[in-house]
Amino acid sequence: MNRYPLWKYLLIAAVLLVSGLYALPNLFGKDPSVVITTEEQAVPGEETQDELLGFLEEEGYRPESTEVRDGQWVLRYGGTEAQMRATDLASARLDSAYNVAMTLVPSTPGWLRALGAKPMVLGLDLRGGVHFLLDVDVEAVIQETMEAHQQDIRTLLREERIRYSDLALTDGHRLRLSFPDAQRREQARQVVGQNMDGLAYEASEADGAYRLSIALSEEERDELQDKAVQQNLTTVRNRVNELGVAEPVVQRQGADRIVVQLPGIQDPAQAKDILGATATLEFRFVDPGHFPFNGDPEDPPEGTEVYPQRSGGYVALEREQILTGERIIDASASFGQQSGAPEVSISLSGNGGRIMNRATRDRVGDHMAVLFSERVSETEMVDGEPKRVSREVQEVISVARIREPLASRFRITGLESSQEATDLALLLRAGALAAPMDIVEERTIGPSLGADNVKSGFLAVVVGFLLVIAFMALYYRTFGMVSNLALLANLVIIVAVLSMLQATLTLPGIAGIVLTVGMAVDANVLIFQRIREELRGGAPVQTAIDAGYGKALSTIADANVTTLIAAVVLFLFGNGPVQGFAVTLAIGLATSMFTAIMGTRAAINLIYGGRKVPELKI
Repeated sequence: MNRYPLWKYLLIAAVLLVSGLYALPNLFGKDPSVVITTEEQAVPGEETQDELLGFLEEEGYRPESTEVRDGQWVLRYGGTEAQMRATDLASARLDSAYNVAMTLVPSTPGWLRALGAKPMVLGLDLRGGVHFLLDVDVEAVIQETMEAHQQDIRTLLREERIRYSDLALTDGHRLRLSFPDAQRREQARQVVGQNMDGLAYEASEADGAYRLSIALSEEERDELQDKAVQQNLTTVRNRVNELGVAEPVVQRQGADRIVVQLPGIQDPAQAKDILGATATLEFRFVDPGHFPFNGDPEDPPEGTEVYPQRSGGYVALEREQILTGERIIDASASFGQQSGAPEVSISLSGNGGRIMNRATRDRVGDHMAVLFSERVSETEMVDGEPKRVSREVQEVISVARIREPLASRFRITGLESSQEATDLALLLRAGALAAPMDIVEERTIGPSLGADNVKSGFLAVVVGFLLVIAFMALYYRTFGMVSNLALLANLVIIVAVLSMLQATLTLPGIAGIVLTVGMAVDANVLIFQRIREELRGGAPVQTAIDAGYGKALSTIADANVTTLIAAVVLFLFGNGPVQGFAVTLAIGLATSMFTAIMGTRAAINLIYGGRKVPELKI
């Protein structure tokens, strides 16, 4: 009685050993660092490294150490102020071919890194940075769409010679037309329906006028909202990369909001400049006399402008634009039905299709380019000080041959891969923000406040842990000390699991751990009280121990399952902080079941199992 087979002891030892190894990196901390890579995500050359280190030393910000880590050149500093200053200086010194980012690099020894052991990721409230909650104005997109439809419908009815008395946009989302008779109203509805999709119609009569109300269908509204938020999400994510922030968080929240968290950024104005930047797209003809372009980009041929291509090289474009990206309704990546090659399908507004058709009618066989323009902010040295300056970046993202006159729907072919087609479709849709955004919530957390939060959270865990240890040791004596060892093992396993999952630890997450510390001993309290009852009933020591663990198991399971259900509900219906609390609570419940039942039973078996114990002090 009260003996475990060898494999159970080995299992417990293995779990504790692995947990100890993967929790260990959290003891070494993290160093504020600057990470530098090339555009190809490679390490800068030795000449560049030596030049930059010399420049930083002249400015008084030479790093404490440097290393190549995971394909990145890492410069370690002793504090965040030196890190931020060095980042500005490095950004100003290096050209746009290099990416400079701030991050916290773990001081984990190499032998632990070889095992894949990493410390937990700290959330914004523990690390410092800025938090934005952006509200996407979907109603503005709907109004913009209906305004474009208003112009297109006016042109359609004029071309079909259908007489109407007025065409007004009411409430920003509904077009109202009046006709002299029902026949013309029906003709108009058919013409619009044949040329424009996703519209709902409602006919009525009032004051002798035959009216037709046109609005977006519910399906079209939902699809438009989803695409607008998704486009803004992609655009914001691309713009955040301009900030050089390591481990940013850009994610959708609800139907029409976007959360942006930028760890390490302490200047909200800088982030706002990037998030609110504007971008445009233009369709232009490639100059047929200079394609491919092999001349000097600084000396463009007469009547052309030379721009760099994203894929490399330069291309000469005619000065006159065909149309802009405002006319693009949709862009999606697909594969050609006959060739099977990747391509991008473009849908233009009705008026945009007519403009494109007129422009390409006589240019079959020539090439058309998509020019992407964006105003971005960069750090440059101005009077010996790094300052943020804005400049316009223009590049050609696609060049394709015109095989037939284009209209409202056409395809861009000649792409090398499906990934290139997907990226191009995203750029065409998300070159500019699809809808205006308002910052409805903004928080700035300094690195010193983040450090204070870490200290406070750590102190809360330690104080709670020590109080529980003192109570258990005084009240349950030997059994209490065994429970305390299990509690310590439980904490180690929780930290190890969070580290292996690379879960983000926040203040609510620390609260979940503190709560787990208090709840972890509940199972042992139930077991120990059951053992006491068995002893009072006159049961032998070994029988009382066995009955205590056996009979209390169902009660412990019921209590933990109900708490786990609450944690799952919190995770499913809560937001970020609540979800962080739910995750740590659920992990703590699972690990405490292992340590409090199987772990303490193994220790008690080693101490009392198979022995004659005349009296049990509990």
